[in-house]
Amino acid sequence: MKSVVVRKTKRLSSGHLWVFSNELAEKPTGFEPGELVELISTQGEFLAMAYINPHSLIAARILCRQRIAIDTDFLNQRIADAIAFRKRLYGNVDSGRLVFAESDGLPGLVIDRYTDTVVIQSTTAGIDRLLDPIVDAVNGLLSPRCIVLRNDTAIRRLEGITESKQVLKGKLQPLAIINEAGVQFEIDCWEGQKTGFFMDQKENRVAFADLVSGGEGLDLCSNVGAWAIHMAKRGVKVKCIDIAQRAIEQVNRQAKLNGLEDQVQAECGNVFDYLGQTAAKSYDAIVLDPPAFAKSKAKIRNALKAYQTINGAAMSALKTGGLLATSSCSYHINLPDFIQILQQAAKISGVKTRIIEIRSQAKDHPSLLAMPETRYLKCVFLQRI
Repeated sequence: MKSVVVRKTKRLSSGHLWVFSNELAEKPTGFEPGELVELISTQGEFLAMAYINPHSLIAARILCRQRIAIDTDFLNQRIADAIAFRKRLYGNVDSGRLVFAESDGLPGLVIDRYTDTVVIQSTTAGIDRLLDPIVDAVNGLLSPRCIVLRNDTAIRRLEGITESKQVLKGKLQPLAIINEAGVQFEIDCWEGQKTGFFMDQKENRVAFADLVSGGEGLDLCSNVGAWAIHMAKRGVKVKCIDIAQRAIEQVNRQAKLNGLEDQVQAECGNVFDYLGQTAAKSYDAIVLDPPAFAKSKAKIRNALKAYQTINGAAMSALKTGGLLATSSCSYHINLPDFIQILQQAAKISGVKTRIIEIRSQAKDHPSLLAMPETRYLKCVFLQRI
């Protein structure tokens, strides 16, 4: 196995799993994308087992700090450990995130389970080269009816690898139906965003629903209407707004599945435009869960303005005493930044609010203390006073 010399090791010794190209002693030429390598310090000390990609800014990603084989047994054990951790958290729940990349020691790999359907997603060349034993491990540990490969995320372009989708086992139909705290959701693992559903917000949806009761609500950037369905179960009449017509169709399907057609309305439209036309103090509960406005550092300034504008408009649309659940999944905007955005939004809008709770991603999306990149979701519950 080839070795790669790392000249900067302080960050790695603290537990970080990424090695950037400028941290290598030499330019990584002569390597295949995703090739397994040993990382060595400039003093010749073994550091870690990793895979390398000479075409990526993140040149190497660490898999293990011991000099062991990265083989079928290794992958099977990592995945089994990840599944056991979720069972410890939730018991025998049959849906959720089973593997969360770096946080489970498998950078570049996501595995989600939706009852009898498992979705595997690889975001790196290194995981692509290990997919066969990964699929075998999933099959052996879970025996799902259907396995879907969702390698269609744009982040793969940063690795210089193509996007694709494939059903590896079984058939997608009938679509999986999961139960989330008494609410049912039909999951389209082929066309749905991410792997079919936003699993990272599941605990936040339930927590916010526990705070609402009756009245009028808004679910902005609703996607399939998961927040809305939970609120509707608590008696709220909810209007969903999303720019994608397909999302609106999915909202209606989810409402029908739960017998909530009379409680949930869905409209295709631009959230910024809709809020601009909404009369002040109209709603008892609003959910604002937009896509990442800052997908890179270069977009932070524009993102700050967008978050401020949309949150100010949402606050203005609340009745006095009304509740807002607002989120940001932009890693490049941290929690203090997000709180400051909300403060400015309230100030400019002339709205008084108070924080009820600050939350993050679900427990099956754990974060590494040494890797702030794994802590991305901010969710704040506010009340207009």
